[in-house]
Amino acid sequence: HIFRFVQAGSEVSALLGRMPSAVGYQPTLSTEMGTLQERITSTKEGSITSIQAVYVPADDLTDPAPATTFAHLDATTVLSRGLAAKGIYPAVDPLDSTSTMLQPRIVGEEHYETAQRVKQTLQRYKELQDIIAILG
Repeated sequence: HIFRFVQAGSEVSALLGRMPSAVGYQPTLSTEMGTLQERITSTKEGSITSIQAVYVPADDLTDPAPATTFAHLDATTVLSRGLAAKGIYPAVDPLDSTSTMLQPRIVGEEHYETAQRVKQTLQRYKELQDIIAILG
């Protein structure tokens, strides 16, 4: 559990008398996360696929703990409480989910362009929903 790893690091850091950084996390968060994630790698003897469940405090993707974790991942699948509340399953948020594999040289130009247009359309829909909610 990645978030528990971060919490433990924060607790140890406090016990060592280190001054916390933003949002109360240990100042060594980025280094510690990098060290942990580098241990999950392919070697001559084999490779590993790591699927990590990451707790996102208050659903804030910019919180330092998940943001630092996401920086080391090839893909993220973000589940949305809002989509689940609407009965849409799987409740995957395509605007917040990412993949480093979504590149023209990997998936092809047509697939890449289509994916980008879909994301732009969904983003515009989200913006219009916000305007409609304000105007009524």
